Amino acid sequence: QPRLPAQPVYGGNNWYYTYGQNLTATALLRDSELMAELAGAENNRPWMVLDMGYEADRQGAGPAAHTNSGFPDMPALAAGMKQRGVRPGIWRRPLLTTEKLPESLRLKGKSPGGEPGSEYFLLDPSVPDSLVYVEREIRTLRDWGFEMIKHDYSTYDLFARWGFQMTEDLSGSASHFADRSRTTAEIVLALYTAIRHAAGDALLIGCNTIGHLGAGLFELQRIGDDTSGREWPRTRKMGLNALAFRLPQHGTFFAADADCVPVTAAIPPRLTEQWLDVVSRSGTPLFVSADPAVVGTRERAAIRAAFARSARTQAPGLEPLDWMETTAPQRWRAADRTLVYNWYGVEI
Repeated sequence: QPRLPAQPVYGGNNWYYTYGQNLTATALLRDSELMAELAGAENNRPWMVLDMGYEADRQGAGPAAHTNSGFPDMPALAAGMKQRGVRPGIWRRPLLTTEKLPESLRLKGKSPGGEPGSEYFLLDPSVPDSLVYVEREIRTLRDWGFEMIKHDYSTYDLFARWGFQMTEDLSGSASHFADRSRTTAEIVLALYTAIRHAAGDALLIGCNTIGHLGAGLFELQRIGDDTSGREWPRTRKMGLNALAFRLPQHGTFFAADADCVPVTAAIPPRLTEQWLDVVSRSGTPLFVSADPAVVGTRERAAIRAAFARSARTQAPGLEPLDWMETTAPQRWRAADRTLVYNWYGVEI
């Protein structure tokens, strides 16, 4: 019984052209205006997600209220985004904080934030008061007026490993949760449930979260590692591969988010256009990271066409055909034809 968005999700995310650097509320409002313009008169309004970089801390640690000087008034920012025609979303790292909390709440032996005396504090979600803290932080974002919350890093923060590093075991560590009467799955599920409860009617995107445990709790789930606004092979390896091989989970577990389409000077336009095209035809969520400095006539036309498709509910049917032959399928069956993409092409 998946918990799915009421309408298709599409719009912007500022990460892959800023990478969290030199962010300001003014720049985000400019990005919001661009997304609203490119969405045109669609009744289903686009989203604009403020990703990591608005926090006072360089690691994205809480508390949420500690924003940097570029973001002096978060409720006013969320209201300003709505006034410009987008729905506001925001990124959060829920388990890491710089607040000095009781040591009984700390997840011991993990990095960062596992050692007493560290400038960071890593919460142990098996401790009830830790979940109270997480809920407070998530509720703050909702109270500011943000309608989508992308929560990230919790798997890495719990196990000090990325997924590809988890081979025969999750963490490779002798450390453990304070509550040893429950399984890891039960404790992680309790964390996700607390986030869901605090978010209220806001949409949730699980990022670096465990998909089958988030099913029914998160409307959206990132299904792959990060794409890139700097090097196309990473987008092909992570985003395209995830879309091709995890597309059957879309609408069954959650809305499957294959990650952003970066629109930057470093990525050849022809490759950007193809990535935009296949994501928008798949019916999965579409987020673009569009650098305003490179969004010209060609880029505007491509994004507008993709947004027009992504804003409307589409019948399922896009399917990779050469998935037994390659990790980056180039031939895809659509409802009325076969689409062929060149993911290895050189821009001329």
